[in-house]
Amino acid sequence: MKLNENIKIIGSNVILVPYEEKHVEKYHKWMKNPELQELTASEPLTIEEEYQMQATWRNDDDKLTFLVVSRQIFSDTQDEIESLVGDTNLFLRIDEDEENNKEIRVAEAEIMIAETAFRGQRLGWEAMLLLLKYVQKHLPIDKFEVKIGFDNVKSINMFGKMKFVESYRTDVFKEVTMERPVTKDWISWLDKQVQLTVEQYKNHL
Repeated sequence: MKLNENIKIIGSNVILVPYEEKHVEKYHKWMKNPELQELTASEPLTIEEEYQMQATWRNDDDKLTFLVVSRQIFSDTQDEIESLVGDTNLFLRIDEDEENNKEIRVAEAEIMIAETAFRGQRLGWEAMLLLLKYVQKHLPIDKFEVKIGFDNVKSINMFGKMKFVESYRTDVFKEVTMERPVTKDWISWLDKQVQLTVEQYKNHL
């Protein structure tokens, strides 16, 4: 999506940056890891396919992605590629609410901290909250949704703390779906969790 191609979102411990061609090589290295493939329900791609995928993330109107940069590592190294630790994504769709005869705009969210040394430091928590806060201010979203593997208890607990509730389970895919309607009360809660600054991004921090 073009919405975020020229901006970066700055939080306390992470910076969210748009996914550029220069990031593909490191991202491709991450996704060779069988553990990450399982956690993200992803199939391995060739490097050529990864570049094509990066282009779809940039251009498709139903997808939005940011890469997660550790502010600590960037402060120490001034190297954006070295500072990358994961990514966070949204897939947008429209559902039909037949009971109320209206459309519901849904954003399915994902978060991945690929660098194992940075897990358990609440970087995923902050990155996801920054994304949710930014998106609800800039896109007309009615509901956020996540799909999480049964065994990924940490993610289930994290989204539970973000006030997502389980809506259903799929035994075939061994996934639980959790959702969070965008309400005034929840937006008020979200605003209290994180402070963000949006600045221009010109292919570098």
